[in-house]
Amino acid sequence: EVQLEQSGTEVKKPGESLKISCKGSGHIFSSRWIGWVRQLPGKGLDWMGIMYTSDSDVRYSPSFQGHVTISAEKFMSIAYLQWGSLKASDTAIYYCVGGSRDNKRGWYFDVWGRGTLVTVSS
Repeated sequence: EVQLEQSGTEVKKPGESLKISCKGSGHIFSSRWIGWVRQLPGKGLDWMGIMYTSDSDVRYSPSFQGHVTISAEKFMSIAYLQWGSLKASDTAIYYCVGGSRDNKRGWYFDVWGRGTLVTVSS
């Protein structure tokens, strides 16, 4: 079974750095896209960016470009989402998602992690 296992809850202060992880099982890291999605408290889902696992091509949503870094250790099947300097507004649940793209369906993301709660407070 293909699964994505995310790292645990984090409590940080503004200005601190953070790196959360998402470990894949099965063949999730074989020629797939791994994405990160933010859910602010009481809000909908915001796409942050996606990475193609075969060549580590990363595409960021404009609103997150420069604030976060998406990376991976492909041979260990682990993806990362990293902040250099957290803000209180980064408080949210962050989901790791796995998917593909084809001519019929376009983008589709069919494997979701359970989410990592990040709280940033002084």
